[in-house]
Parts: sequence; structure tokens; C-alpha cells
Amino acid sequence: MKRTIYVVGLGAGELEQLPLGVYRHIKETEHELYVRTKDHPVVKQLRAEGISFTSFDSIYEAERSFAAVYEQIVTKLVHAAEHKRITYCVPGHPMLAEQTVQMLLQRDDVIVEMIGGQSYLDSLFTALRIDPIEGFQFIDATAFERDMINYQSHVIFCQLYDSFIASEVKLTLLEDLHPNTEVTVVEAAGTTDQKLQTVPLHELDRTVEVSNLTSLYVPPIKRQKLTHQFATLRNVIRTLRGPDGCPWDRKQTHESLRQYAIEEVYELIEAINREDDDAIIEELGDVLLQVMLHSQIGEENGYFTIDDVIRSVTEKMIHRHPHVFSNEGHDKTWDELKREEGRTNNIDSLLHSVVRHGPQLSVAYELQQKAAKVGFDWDDVHDVWEKLDEEIAEFHEAVQLKDELEMEKEFGDMLFVLANIARFYHIHPEVSLSRTNEKFITRFHEVEKAVQKSKRDWSEYSLEELDQFWEEAKRKE
Repeated sequence: MKRTIYVVGLGAGELEQLPLGVYRHIKETEHELYVRTKDHPVVKQLRAEGISFTSFDSIYEAERSFAAVYEQIVTKLVHAAEHKRITYCVPGHPMLAEQTVQMLLQRDDVIVEMIGGQSYLDSLFTALRIDPIEGFQFIDATAFERDMINYQSHVIFCQLYDSFIASEVKLTLLEDLHPNTEVTVVEAAGTTDQKLQTVPLHELDRTVEVSNLTSLYVPPIKRQKLTHQFATLRNVIRTLRGPDGCPWDRKQTHESLRQYAIEEVYELIEAINREDDDAIIEELGDVLLQVMLHSQIGEENGYFTIDDVIRSVTEKMIHRHPHVFSNEGHDKTWDELKREEGRTNNIDSLLHSVVRHGPQLSVAYELQQKAAKVGFDWDDVHDVWEKLDEEIAEFHEAVQLKDELEMEKEFGDMLFVLANIARFYHIHPEVSLSRTNEKFITRFHEVEKAVQKSKRDWSEYSLEELDQFWEEAKRKE
């Protein structure tokens, strides 16, 4: 037989706010009365009228986490309901921020009869003079993630029990908001002890006292101030491409933007090689800009949106990492998982995913990587060195014959083998060559400075003299 537990809400904070039906139930019932916490103004007033309660405050003192507290409260309530009818009293309304009530509702062995109560949200809205129709978010300060917060709506944090929770909320908000952003702390909303205190965010846990009747209000933040958020970036790109946007941005197409995508990636690589964090941030932003522009063009043409782009890469990463995102055992290789996605089922599927119109040294490296995965590879790197000697000899032979076409072919063969040697030593040839180019630029600049300092013309220097400047530049490194 299922047990029945009656649940009533004690309102926002004072006896006068208690609905008449709830008051009569508590006053006249023969049920044993349980209360989640006796630290509530209505409980004190009802006890003054001679009504007794069994509270669960001792559990809060004994347990370290709210989850453990709520589990114990529910267990004790269900056990008590085996022998008698009981009424469980909670602050505010039973269906607002009451985890224990939700846990009772999820049980199959309990019938929950909701009698009612007044939500303290009405008092909050009145105290803050806000209309939730403008957009409203109600968040449990003890259990939330940063990405849950919608700053463009009215945001209220409940259960700001102590200074530790207030500090955690402050630190999370500071990741998105300026330290001087004004927030309002509401104490005992709707009661004679109601108090509102507006403070800069950075002072939240320093100058404000909090209790179990404390809430925090964050007013709506204009999108223009949330420049670090994705939605703002998306709106900026949409505006630039809009009727009143930038003429240059409006006329761009997928085809016209191709060259910029290549340039931005190379500028990013250059910043990484310099180990310049500020430059990496800027160049990553430029790469992201290309993604956003192409996605906006796709949206305007009706083919795809940035949501499709994000969904594609998210689903791809989850599918290709079953050992991370699935509890089931998986022993498939990366390439096997890729083939399951259905994009590499043609006859040359092994090499199909290699972008052939990119930097050709990178293409050579990737082609050999793919072929090696199915065993089409040298057994030992020494064999590859011998192959390089063979290609160098063939190139010299073409040079002696003055056959320009053959020279071009044989030179390509040498580069192809060098890319393979790089692969054996886990060196990406494109990155390696990029470093060498930067090194050459740096050293040559030093040679230029030396020549300019000497006030002599380049033509007055021998190669040996210039080489001395070069060696000096190397020593400076």
C-alpha cells in the first residue's frame, strides 16, 4: 500500500502571507507535522501558537553536501509515513526550488498530496519592481553552471545560504561581468524585515550578510557589453552582412573568402611559432571570423547555419571518441569510425579526406600518413634515406641533361621523400619549413642592420664578409 505525504508551503516569510487553507490544515490537522527547517519566520510564529514540528536541521549540521541532506530527509519522511499520516512543511511554495519535494514526486511508493502555499517570487518581483514577462531566469546558487546563465534577462539566484556560496556565485559571474556591475541582494522579501542592498559585484561576499532568506538579483545586461559571448559575435556578423552593414562584408562569397582563410591559418601558425599568446588570441579570432562569415553566407543562401557547423563537429567528436563519451567498450580505430560516418565510401576512400589543393608539402605528408595506416610504408627509415640518395642522383642526371621538365619532376620526388622522412621522425614538414623561413628572416634582418650601420653599399661587400654578419646573427640567437 502506498503511503501518503501531504506537502504544504509556508510562504515567503510571515504568517499573514499564509493562505487560509494552508493555515487551517496546519492548525487543525491531526497529522504529525514535519518541517525541512525551523529557521523560518512562519515556523516561529506557529510554534508561538502552540503548534509543534519535527525539523531536519540536525541533518544539515551532520552532512557535507545538500544532496546527502535531501536524500536523508526523503528517507525519513517515507519511513515516518509507513505508520501514520504526515504533513511536510517547506518554505515558500512546494514546487519552487524544493528538491526534497521533487524527490518525493519521483518515488513510486509514495502519494504526494500538494496542499499549496505562496511563492516568494511574487514578493521578489514586487520588491525589485521587475516584470518577468521581459525575460526571467531563476537559478539555484548551490547547483548551476556558468553556461546556464542568460544575462540578457532578469536573473535571480536563490539559496544564497552563506558567504561561501555568495563567493562562488561572485567568482562565476566575474568570468562574464565587469567587477563594478551593480547587483542587488534581497533579504527576507515580502516581510517586515525586507531589505534591498545594491553593491558592486566584486563586493558581494565582502560587505553583505547572507542567510537562508537571501536572494541575488542581476539586472539584464545589454548584448553590446557581452562581447565575449558567441551570440554577440553571431549578431555582429549578421549585422555586417545585413542591408545596413559593411559594403565589403556584404559582397563577399564563399569563393572570394578562400584566400583569407589560408592567410589567417598561416598567420596563426606564425604566432604559435613565436609563442606570442596575444597574437595567438588575435589570429584565432581571425580564423573564427572566417568560420562565421562562411556560416552567415550559408544561412543567407538557405543551405546551412553556424548551428549546423557546430552540430556537425560536436557529433563528430562524440562519435570518434566512444572511449570518452560512451560506457560501452570500443576497439575501432579512428579511420574505421570515420568510415562509419559515410563520407569516405568511394573507391579512393583512403586518400579521399586529404585536401589536395593546400600547401603541397603538407599534402605529401598527409598522403603518406594515410598510406602508412594500411601498411603501404617503408619498414625502416634507413630505407627512406637510401631512396632520397636515389632521387638526388636522378635529379643530378636531369640537370646534366638540361631537361627542365624532368628536373621539375625529380625535384618533386626529392621533396616527397623528404616529407616521408619528416613523418618517420614525427616532424610536420610545413611547420618545420615555416620555422626555418622565420629563422632566415630574423638573421637576414640582422645582416641588413649591419650593412646599414656600416654606411657601405651591398655591392661593396663580398659573400665572405656578408657571411660573417650572418654568423654573428646566429650567435645572437
